Amino acid sequence: MAILGVDDFKSKIAGGGARPNLFQVTLNFPAYAGGNTELSSFLVRAATLPGSTIPEMIVPFRGRQLKMSGDRVFEPWATTIINDTDFDLRNAMERWMNGMNAHSANTGLVNPVDYQADLKVEQLDKDGSIIKKYTFIDAFPTSISPIDLGYDANDVIEEFICEWSYQYWTSDTTN
Repeated sequence: MAILGVDDFKSKIAGGGARPNLFQVTLNFPAYAGGNTELSSFLVRAATLPGSTIPEMIVPFRGRQLKMSGDRVFEPWATTIINDTDFDLRNAMERWMNGMNAHSANTGLVNPVDYQADLKVEQLDKDGSIIKKYTFIDAFPTSISPIDLGYDANDVIEEFICEWSYQYWTSDTTN
């Protein structure tokens, strides 16, 4: 087995490696929710590239357990959002969720087309170009975290987490 050195490693890591701080998120809001799609690209502070799981399915056969692939499961997607003094994105999320299920009446939109939207997270290269794009198809918010307030919270900006459900995601390599 050959001993690999630093120069070998540097020659194999294309573009210097993808950086987790180089990304942008695009939140598309249903018309009734309002919301500033461009603002979301700046105020979403953290997100994840999606994962998925294909669990095994056990099929008993003559004393043996055959392992076969089951159905793909898409885990919820979470975004951490910086809150501005206009509460623009927070208000849009609250309107979006209220449209799906109103606080007072426990009623809401019944057609998924009216409350689902496609969302995107894009991995950027160091020059700002998009090197990988994931689109979350038919997404909608399922949880908005509380914002903690406190007299001792100096020198911080409010943030909240929004968790999303979606039907599936697609992946595109753009370079």
